[in-house]
Amino acid sequence: MNIQAPAIRTADDFLRWNEGREGRREFVGGRIVEMMTGGTEQHAELMMQLGFVLKSLLDPSRFVVAGSDYAVRTPLGVRYADVLVKARMPGSGKSLATDRPLLVAEILSPSSLAIDFGEKAQDYTALHSLLHYLVLAQDEPRVWLWSRGEDGAFEKPEMTAGREEAVELKGLGITLALAELYRDIA
Repeated sequence: MNIQAPAIRTADDFLRWNEGREGRREFVGGRIVEMMTGGTEQHAELMMQLGFVLKSLLDPSRFVVAGSDYAVRTPLGVRYADVLVKARMPGSGKSLATDRPLLVAEILSPSSLAIDFGEKAQDYTALHSLLHYLVLAQDEPRVWLWSRGEDGAFEKPEMTAGREEAVELKGLGITLALAELYRDIA
C-alpha cells in the first residue's frame, strides 16, 4: 500500500515525517511504502539472536549493531533492515539513518521473499560501504550471504544450511555459527 504524502520528496523529508509515527513504512523510489508489521515469534527471536551474536563478536568501541528502528539510506530512498552493523562515528548517536552500513541482514517471511532477494539485494549492494548482505530463513538454519569481493563487486550469494555450518563475514573478521544463531528457534 502506498501513502500519499506530496510534501515528502527526499529521504530527509521522509525521515523527519516518519519519526515517532506508528506503523512501519519505507521510502522507495519517491514513494512511501507500507511494510509488514506483526511478524512471527521466530522472526522476532532470530532478529534478536542475530543482534546479540553480532554484539558479542564485534568491538563495541568500533561498531554499532542496530535493529529495525534505525534506517539505512539507499540509492532509492530509506529502508529499515532487520539488523545492521555500522562503524561507530562520534556524534552520530542521535541520527535517524546511516548511509554507511557494513552489514545489512534481513529475515525472510513469506511476504518479503521476493523483495529481500530482489529489490533490497540490489538496493543494499549498491551502497559503497556495504561489505555483506545477509538473508536468513526463519524456519530452518539456512542463510544466504552476498559479500563484496576483492575487486569491489558483490559476488553471487552463497547459501549455507545446517546447524553444524558457519558463515564467515570476512569484511568484519568474524564467523557466525548457525547453531548459535538458530539456538531454540528452528
